[in-house]
Amino acid sequence: MPPRNVVVAQSGGPSPVINSSLQGVVDACRSYPDSMGRLYAGWHGIEGVLNEELLDLSLQAPEEISLLRSTPAAGAIGTCRYKLTADQTEDFERIIDVFRAHDIGYFFYIGGNDSMDTANKVSQLAHERGLDLVVTGVPKTIDNDVGDSAFKLIDHTPGYGSAARYWAYIMQNVNEENRGMAPSECVSVLQAMGRTSGFIPAASRLADPQREMPLQIYTAEGGHTLTSLTDHVSDQLRQTGRCMVVVSEGFDVGELGEARDGFGHIEYGASQMAAAQIVANHLNAQGLPARGQATWQMPGVLQRNTSSFASQVDLDEAYAVGHKAVEIACVEGTGWMATILREPGATYRARYDKVPLGAVANSVRHLPEHWLTPDRLDVTDAFVEYARPLIGDAWPAIRLENGLQRFARLQPLFAEKRCADYTPEVLRAARSGA
Repeated sequence: MPPRNVVVAQSGGPSPVINSSLQGVVDACRSYPDSMGRLYAGWHGIEGVLNEELLDLSLQAPEEISLLRSTPAAGAIGTCRYKLTADQTEDFERIIDVFRAHDIGYFFYIGGNDSMDTANKVSQLAHERGLDLVVTGVPKTIDNDVGDSAFKLIDHTPGYGSAARYWAYIMQNVNEENRGMAPSECVSVLQAMGRTSGFIPAASRLADPQREMPLQIYTAEGGHTLTSLTDHVSDQLRQTGRCMVVVSEGFDVGELGEARDGFGHIEYGASQMAAAQIVANHLNAQGLPARGQATWQMPGVLQRNTSSFASQVDLDEAYAVGHKAVEIACVEGTGWMATILREPGATYRARYDKVPLGAVANSVRHLPEHWLTPDRLDVTDAFVEYARPLIGDAWPAIRLENGLQRFARLQPLFAEKRCADYTPEVLRAARSGA
């Protein structure tokens, strides 16, 4: 059988290592010249497939492809938040039509739980329509909320190690600021990503595993309220005169004037208020038992797009799991997601395997109860032991030119369109006001 063409695409929020997975897919595909032909990228994820905008990666300069591994976020091939639901039959049929028109035999989708659900649906529909298509998922999300509570589907997602490293380092620096400014700014409130899962705010403890900092962590799972937070912060101020507070973006502070993304999730960075802002305002309004006031910061997308904080462990694992996805596609066929699991033992070692797309699709994992301290203001040593190896010990290698970071820059070279023009269903409905 002659080689079949390949499409790789990304979906959802990016990460500092998402393009390392992309490069892993690209490099591995080139190892199977008898099975895989031209390599395309869906420009801005599944929307690129729907719009038949297929960026030809086979025509890109090797140097630019090699730079993907140290290029953060999703600017190289784009991502999207276009959610495909079961009733969007026209969209799914369009995907099959585009794949058929371009002789696509392999589809690799890099994303989180919603993306794995889309990949699973595409795999099933292709089979029903008689299209010989192998669909394989590549995991991605800084939230680490994909998988099961037993960590048997996946131990951690690519992107989380780098987000954890970001928070470990930023909290070390915030502590220095808070120490020096305590007489006038006694409370530093920071907001971490994580709608319903507290893995990212929990990572702030990695800055201080000996618990010497006056740090309180309010995860979405912790169950605290503004009232209990105020009480605990006040107690800390009476003891040490200063306090650092990390709140999950999903911490319940009431109405935020929420905006929502294409997946229906709250877009905290676009909402009218921020949880950290409300917390700081509330503390100041209630009055603090120490000199100074509470201030707030929201790093926002910086925690998922800053390559200088990327974990080398995370970069290497993201590449390896992308590479593994191609191996799975060639050996095992359709309907799988490549995964990262942890070998037993005191020394951290990762291994790469496969799990069914259907088992991962729309999965949600929360911070385990036993990783929360009894007062639910902190995480236990067991969490630190889990997360510490993921941030690594070395700075990432980032190419500089004229003192600035040099990222991959792919040329806008697209496959010639072979299908009729098409407007995705959700965009069509939005324009009609439906």
